[in-house]
Amino acid sequence: MTDRQPTLDEVARRAGVSRGTVSRVINNAPHVSRAARQAVERAIKDLSYVPNVAARSLATQRSGAVVLAVSSDDQALFTNPFFAEVIVGVNAVLEETDLELLLILAASERGRSRLARVLQSRRADGVMLLALRENDPLAKVAAEGGVPVVHGGRSLGGSHQWYVDADNRDGARQAAEYLISTGRTRIATITGPLDMHVGVSRYLGFREALALARLGDERVAHGDFTEASGAAAMTHLLTEHPDLDAVLVASDEMAVGALGVLKERGRAVPGEIAVVGFDDVVTARHTHPTLTTVRQPIKALGREMIRMLLALIRGEQPTPLILPTELVIRESA
Repeated sequence: MTDRQPTLDEVARRAGVSRGTVSRVINNAPHVSRAARQAVERAIKDLSYVPNVAARSLATQRSGAVVLAVSSDDQALFTNPFFAEVIVGVNAVLEETDLELLLILAASERGRSRLARVLQSRRADGVMLLALRENDPLAKVAAEGGVPVVHGGRSLGGSHQWYVDADNRDGARQAAEYLISTGRTRIATITGPLDMHVGVSRYLGFREALALARLGDERVAHGDFTEASGAAAMTHLLTEHPDLDAVLVASDEMAVGALGVLKERGRAVPGEIAVVGFDDVVTARHTHPTLTTVRQPIKALGREMIRMLLALIRGEQPTPLILPTELVIRESA
């Protein structure tokens, strides 16, 4: 005899069913045949298998919660279209469960302590993390919380086991290649934060496209995904590189700031300078001119993050997911 806890796979093999069927039986999900349910129940009894606490909580429909923790303390976050769409995606899936969503802004020590208290008191069954920077202490707090953790986006060190991300590098490459195909040769970029995987990936995609076309990639300014930083970066680029004829901006919010500066300076878009953003938030369809941008499936990002987290809570082992991006051509380029 051994005190080792049997695994979900061992239960599945004993019952002669798939791992997913075992999870559905444990969670009292519908669409499981009577024979399969009975086989799983016999295997559980024979092996003395005990589902983990979080999975049993879902199975018995006890009240519970999951956390969406964002590494930001900016109250403007609530008006940011990107985060709003992520939350809509998360909520769409949660409506099918009895779990509640807790939102924690956790860039500060106070915010991280709040998350730690929630996890230590077992008021949450899992955590989703967004907007993490390199070596972000929030990741450590979540990892020590004793619950499953899903990351929105990859880390620069590649240490996250479970994440959902968009193909940012390919999206930026598509955008730069499009600008080149329209005859633009003096192309600048406004990057996102380069201590975030998303910022680095979009910058690398830009550089790859220009390198293949044998064009210079020295026209660079940096932002932080806010409209104000986009305006400041565009001002810098016009000062340092007044001859530029296109700019790839690493977020639509920053592109709005860039468009404002170009209008103030009397630079015609796209006649003199083409502008491409990234994200395709609702704002991109209401700028003047409307914004050519790279669409990432933001609501799907939220949906897949919470689906992955629920799978982990049920004791499953999902795989990381990369969502495709798509160039959307409008008036600005």
